[in-house]
Order: sequence, then C-alpha cells, then structure tokens
Amino acid sequence: MPEESTMVKDGIRKEHRRRRAALTPADLEAAGAAIALHGAGWAETVTGGGAATFCVYLGVGVEPPTLPLISALHINGHRVLLPVCEPGRELSWVYWSPDSEFVRSSYAPIMEPAGPRHGPDVAGDAAALFIPATAVDLDGNRVGQGGGYYDKFLGHLATAGKEIPLAAVIYDDELLPAGSIPAEEFDRPVPAVLVPSGLRPLGHIA
Repeated sequence: MPEESTMVKDGIRKEHRRRRAALTPADLEAAGAAIALHGAGWAETVTGGGAATFCVYLGVGVEPPTLPLISALHINGHRVLLPVCEPGRELSWVYWSPDSEFVRSSYAPIMEPAGPRHGPDVAGDAAALFIPATAVDLDGNRVGQGGGYYDKFLGHLATAGKEIPLAAVIYDDELLPAGSIPAEEFDRPVPAVLVPSGLRPLGHIA
C-alpha cells in the first residue's frame, strides 16, 4: 500500500540521515576523493574519452561530497549542469564553473547555482546523470530526499525517450539488499550506484 511504502521509506531515510550525522570531516574528505576518482573514471568510459556534459548535484553537509567530482569533471574538459528546484517539483539546470555563486534554494534545503536556467531538454542531452539518494537497494529502488524532484525529472526523460546512463551517489553502507525498498508507481529505478568503493551496476536493469 502507498502509505506503508511511504512509512518504510521515511524510516530508511531517517536512519541513514542519523548514520550520516556521525561522519567525521576526515570521513567526508575521503569519501569525496574516492567518489571523484571513480565518478570521473566512469565519465571517461561513458564518453570514450571525449568532452561531454554531465548532470551532477552539489552534496552538502554530510551528504556524499560531490564537489570534488564536479571539479574533476571540469578539469577533464567536461561541462557540468547543476539542478535548481522550481515550483511543482520541477528541476531546471545551470552550467557550473569554478567561480559559480551559490544561493539558498527557495523550495528545498539545498544550495543552488546562480545563473541562466535551462530546462529538461538541455539536461536530456547530457552524457550521464549523477543523482542524489539516501539509500538504494540491489534491485535499483531508491530512497531520495523526499521531494520527488528527481522522480519527476526522470519521468520527463522517459516520456521523451531519453535513455541516459545514470548513477545514484551514496555511501557504501547505504546499498541495501534486494527487496529492502518498496517501489511505488511514480518511482524510477536506478541502474547503478556510485559509492566510495566504486561504480556498481544493479539488478536486472544494469
């Protein structure tokens, strides 16, 4: 039932946020470096070594740090799009550069880049997506932040026939056994996760 699924996801989200809160600065630094290493390596595999555009997000606080990954992609000659939350749980996208300014989102507890905003059509031409999660199971079912922005965005891409490689970024202990996360009608499974130990394809959708 939808209510039961929501309760299970809320419980997982709460527990993993509690675990994240115990991470030390050294833990975060190590995780960020490892995520950048493996994420940049995957990007080169996806593009065959050519320059491309990637959709990423800015991990803040005790989320898996993604700024090292963003910087690594930029250094390797890629363009990076970061999300901006809009009304109606929609996402727009802004190109990042090392001198980009960030402002507090009006719709979510995150920092967002300032600059010209682009719609899902621009993001839909990205070579790959790195998306947030608080947990993913081996079937590819994902617990997000609870806002539903990425499920809606991925739904737009599916409707447009866009099949873009993507990975959810989590910590190693947030990859759960198959069947741990209930799937609802609006959920979009992910084919892979990027964790500090590497990129891992998932389930039958890998």
